Order: sequence, then C-alpha cells, then structure tokens
Amino acid sequence: MSDQRIRNMEQFATVCGISRPTLSKYFHDPSSVRKSTRQRIEDALEEFDYRPNIFAINQNRKLTKNVGIVVPYLADPFFAEIARNIETMVIEAGFRPILLSSHGSTSQEIENLDSLRSIKPAGVLMAPLGRASDRDAVEAFCKDVPSVLFDSNISGLGDAFVGHDNLQATTLICDYLCRTGSSPAFFEMRTPTNPNAYRRRKAYSEAMEREGHAVHLLQVEGEDWEFERIGYEGGLKLIEERALPSDTILCSNDRLAIGLLAAAYEKGLRVGRGFGTSLRIAGHDDHPFSRYTCPSLTTVSQDYTAIAERSVDLLFKLIDGGERTEIRREILFEGKLVMRNSA
Repeated sequence: MSDQRIRNMEQFATVCGISRPTLSKYFHDPSSVRKSTRQRIEDALEEFDYRPNIFAINQNRKLTKNVGIVVPYLADPFFAEIARNIETMVIEAGFRPILLSSHGSTSQEIENLDSLRSIKPAGVLMAPLGRASDRDAVEAFCKDVPSVLFDSNISGLGDAFVGHDNLQATTLICDYLCRTGSSPAFFEMRTPTNPNAYRRRKAYSEAMEREGHAVHLLQVEGEDWEFERIGYEGGLKLIEERALPSDTILCSNDRLAIGLLAAAYEKGLRVGRGFGTSLRIAGHDDHPFSRYTCPSLTTVSQDYTAIAERSVDLLFKLIDGGERTEIRREILFEGKLVMRNSA
C-alpha cells in the first residue's frame, strides 16, 4: 500500500493514469468498462487505499444520464466537427448526449435551454450565440445546471469557459502575412454573427498599429450565418469597385475566405504565392473544407480536439464532485499557422 494520500477523484485519476470520464463510468457501473481497465482501477484503489465520496456519487445518480450539448449553428461544419468530438467523449463516459442547435436564433437558444432544464441533465456543454444571447436566460440556466461554455465566452457565466486564443492566433497570422508580403487588409462582416469576430478585428488592428502598418477594415454587409455567400457578394463588390487597398487579404474566418476566393476566381484574379498571382487570401479557424479550396487556404487553426477534451473533462469533474465551482475558470488554446497555397 502506498503512503501517498489521495484526497479526491482528480488526484486518483492522475496517479492511476486513467481519465476522469472513464473513472466516472466505472464508479457508476464497474461492468461498463473493459476488464483490463477495471483491473487497473481496482489495483490502484487497493494500492492507494482510496475510497471515493460515495455520498457525492449517490447524489449524482439521482440525476439523469443526459448531457446537453448546445451549439449556435449545427449546419456550420466547424460546430458539427467539435460537437462530434464532444458527443463521442460523452458516450465513452457512459452518458447520453443530447445535441441541440440554436440555428442562430435567440428564441431558439432559450427554447433549447428550457427543454434541457425540463429533463434535469447531469450537465451541459454550451457554445452560446454570444452577443445575440439573452444574457439573463443563459445566466439563470447556468445557475441551475452545471455548465461549461466553449467557443463563445459570455463573461462570468457558467462554471468554466474553454476556447480559442483569438488574440494570439490573429497576431500570429498577421505577423506571417506581413513578413512574407504586403501587410493585410481585414475582410469581415460589418455586424458579425459570431462574437469571436470582434476579438479578431481588435487583434488585427493592434497588430498593424504595433508594426506601423495601416489598418484597413473591409466591412461587408450581412447578418446571418451564410458566410460563404456574404464573402462572395461582398468580395465581388470590392473587386468591381477596385476597392481593395492591399493585395493581401486576411478574412475574419475561413468561410468568408471561401466566398472571397470564389469572387476572385470569377473576376479573373489569380490567388496564391509567386509569379503571376494577383492576390493573397488567408483565413482563420482551419475550417474542415479549407484544405480543399482552390487554391488551398492558408489559415490559423483552432485546436478542436483539445477544446472538446478539456470542456468534457471540466464538466465531468463538476458532475463527479457533486459541487459547483466557486471560481470560474477560463482556458484558451493557442492557434497554429497552417501554410497552404493561397497566401
């Protein structure tokens, strides 16, 4: 027997090298995990003389095995991909995921939260609309249900937030574009749907000013989630009016960039690096389709897997512990430059 004293489930997960969701699954039903995993857990229980808080576990068993997953727009492959990762992890932990899309609508987001509250979920993982959310409604829900927010941060709401470091990532790609050619103009929606766009706009402006470059904001009209159409129509107009102030364009997200690529092709502008090209275009997010555009899109990636894993891990710590956190955590993952052919 080890002399090391284990005080909680988190410490036990560390010493036995088994994830929290798997331990949670074991303590709810030992037969639900593989025999070899069950043996490792039971050996570690004996070695460290650890006994979990049975009262907290019994309290948790009064809850349903449902875990809600709420995204703003499931038709967007970005949210479909991250939701797929989260669903898989929730299932592996022995819970039932319930995936709901808000379809870009404030009223639908409220209805989703009301529906989830009625089934008493063990917890919820939520990417809120952000600026379009009804803050009071989201706050009331998060007080009732253990909640981890991801992608879109509403300050102070939920037990934790996990997301992308927009400042670091935008600065990274701005530095690359300036280093390899003309300083970029920033192509965006005038009134962005996703709140991360405002953070990227601010990061772009700060990066340009810091390096002594001009700030050029190319703001196109559009208020919904049809980003490719908005990028295409806005791009056509800018090209026809000869209103591009630079031959390098950084788009607020990859879907806008895909639309701009189509507009450039239609107007006979060759996009890419090197001899014979007229325009460089870059995006943000490493959207699942960005590697298949023509030319393939240079971008800065979000770490989908890390964001999903940490969000699920934090939620199951709340569920396993049986108590809400006093201090709200915010965890950001850095982006990585993805150099392809468009810039």
